[in-house]
Amino acid sequence: MVNYLKPVYLLAGGRPRIREMFDPLIQAVFRENGIVSPTVAYIGTANSDDERFFNYIANIFGEIGAYKVDHALISSGKADLEKAKDILELADIVFISGGDVERGIRALEEKNMIGFLSNLYKQGKPFFGLSAGSIMLAREWVRWRDPNDDSTAELFPCLGFAPIICDAHDEQDDWPELKTVLKLEKDNVRGYGIVTGMGIRVFPDGKIEALGGAIHQYIRHSDGVDRSSDISPAMGSS
Repeated sequence: MVNYLKPVYLLAGGRPRIREMFDPLIQAVFRENGIVSPTVAYIGTANSDDERFFNYIANIFGEIGAYKVDHALISSGKADLEKAKDILELADIVFISGGDVERGIRALEEKNMIGFLSNLYKQGKPFFGLSAGSIMLAREWVRWRDPNDDSTAELFPCLGFAPIICDAHDEQDDWPELKTVLKLEKDNVRGYGIVTGMGIRVFPDGKIEALGGAIHQYIRHSDGVDRSSDISPAMGSS
């Protein structure tokens, strides 16, 4: 059977954009998918399809070399989902933007877009994400039934195109949400903290490669969550 699955690229934003760090990562995503000047389909469900944020990202992609960035509107009750699907099918690459992870996944579920996106990925469509969008492309994330009670933390599934657990740009706070996710996992499960301005390339088998700089790595053990060795761009992990 032909394997059409492509690596998924997960990037971390965070503080104001530093072009010398961030732009080369996106250029690498375009280049490594064999597309110098791609048409990009933009999914913004994590920020309720905020038009200002779309324009901001679209301008960046255009400066970097994208031919066109099309907003696949999904969140609104008035969204034309058939038009959104056409945009996604015709694009060279699909981008999932930042915001709130649970909000983004919930909107995709409510609009019955999960299966559609999964089929695109299985057919070989390349995907990349930024911040919350990166987490949405990964395996699962955490929510609290009661934000004031840590015992109510529970996992919920994300898209799973990147079969790993990750967080983005929370290194200054020492990754509390990533650690919470891992505490709810089985022993020996790994989680990756994508440092601000960095990224990871995730292969279909779960192997990862760091992009732009070192990535923080944590492992779940029976007695808690421990920091493991960082993953540098020349290294990989599985």
